[in-house]
Amino acid sequence: MSRTVGGRYVLEEKIGHGGMGQVWAARDQQLGRQVAVKLLRADAVPDQAGRGDSQGELLRQRFLRECRIGASLDHPGLVTVYDAGADGDELYLVMQRVPGMSLADLIAEEGPLDVVRAVAVAGQLCAALSAVHGAGVVHRDLKPSNVMVRPDGRVILLDLGIAAAIDPTATRLTLTGSPIGSPAYMAPEQAMAADTDRRSDLYALGCMLHEMLAGGPPFPAPTALGVLRRQLDDPPQPLRGLRLEVPPALEKLVLWLLAKQPDHRPVDAAEVHALLMPLLPAPTGRPRTRLPAVPDPADPYRYPHHPEPAGGAELPPPEPVFMPAVPPPVRFEQPPGQETLAVACARLSDLVAAGRHGEVLELSARLLPRAVAEQGEAAPLVKTVRAIRARTLLAERQWAEALPELRVLAAAAAAERDPAALDHRRHAARCLEQLGLTREALAEYQAVLASLPLGSAHAPELRERIGLLLAATGHVEAAWQSLLELLLETERRQGPHHPDVRRLRAHLEQLGSHRTTTNPYAT
Repeated sequence: MSRTVGGRYVLEEKIGHGGMGQVWAARDQQLGRQVAVKLLRADAVPDQAGRGDSQGELLRQRFLRECRIGASLDHPGLVTVYDAGADGDELYLVMQRVPGMSLADLIAEEGPLDVVRAVAVAGQLCAALSAVHGAGVVHRDLKPSNVMVRPDGRVILLDLGIAAAIDPTATRLTLTGSPIGSPAYMAPEQAMAADTDRRSDLYALGCMLHEMLAGGPPFPAPTALGVLRRQLDDPPQPLRGLRLEVPPALEKLVLWLLAKQPDHRPVDAAEVHALLMPLLPAPTGRPRTRLPAVPDPADPYRYPHHPEPAGGAELPPPEPVFMPAVPPPVRFEQPPGQETLAVACARLSDLVAAGRHGEVLELSARLLPRAVAEQGEAAPLVKTVRAIRARTLLAERQWAEALPELRVLAAAAAAERDPAALDHRRHAARCLEQLGLTREALAEYQAVLASLPLGSAHAPELRERIGLLLAATGHVEAAWQSLLELLLETERRQGPHHPDVRRLRAHLEQLGSHRTTTNPYAT
């Protein structure tokens, strides 16, 4: 017989247990939704030697603090707390139940993750950690099993059960004076039961990045004590010695995160995120038609704010992501009260993720000249900010403002023989078309099409635009033949009822009324 907690939460299946009690999958009878319920029976942990600060009481204090911390945080990368209370001798915490699979399971099933997916996980975790740290909290147990990857690729940070206030005067709720956390991801200062701060979480993030890319933690050992000793004494092995395709800039960042002394690590999660930005995948510009069988953490970057697909056509293969090297972190002097460039860039990324386009355009307009002045036009960070600005201008249909930014990006990419230059030129051609510069747009589309690799997913779209622009410039017969060839190829590939086939037929029907009767293709 199932049990009901708090008069409304029906426990269905135990999905976890540990020092903080048990976690159950449950159903909220009142609202009809699936939830997770964490239970703690504090009196099950006996008092030691009659002391008032029994382990049970410490667990209860940590549990109540978790409730308060969770309820105070509001971020899409964190679990939402719905309710808390007492049920008989037990305390309970009701949380959002997150679908998907844990990062630990993803690594176990897929082996080492490709660079793009590993960076995407780290980027999303930086955003969540920034919210946690901004609330004055250190997570202290960041590890793959405490990270969920939803089916749409969104990464959710779980379990603030052993989080601690950053304020050094706060009560230290450890058990019997021993450090708490997971040895494989524990910063040296945490292993020594010394004070921890946000840089301790960044060390754990470095351990996770190493594990995602190498397939195992940076300091393996047969016992927990051996792991802790290696965390304290052994230098981490550079990733490129284990996996050559890891970019040098990413290897350098992981080594920086794994520095033994907190002062030798990045300042905060925003600084780490700013360095990850050039490595994150760009939006594909195509609709997402199906979720992958295995969650892909890069999807939120490739398909930002897309609706959840209802099924149908297969998801097109992701485009290659070209990752420029990230320069070593450089400190710049800024006027008193002005945020650092890294923090400003992280704030820009958060605005992009929130879809606040107006603020993105306002901040990027201020940030771009500053970034150019401090790092130079060719710096990866400058290109990233410019690309964000250009993509946002496109989304807002501000064609005239987007065009010069796209031309700068295309020229820089072409100078480096980066294939991304063709994407920038393709978007620039769209701007020309929308601005009524038909002949210039036609010439640009044709030049891009001629440069695309064989089998490019963008070729059909370009051929369609070229056909329509040929008709708009008076070349009706050339337009007809071009679109007819595209129709026949698309119909063979997609079938006669595909939306692309129907749209191309409509174009040809409209063109038919303008063709000369002497044309050999006339009917």
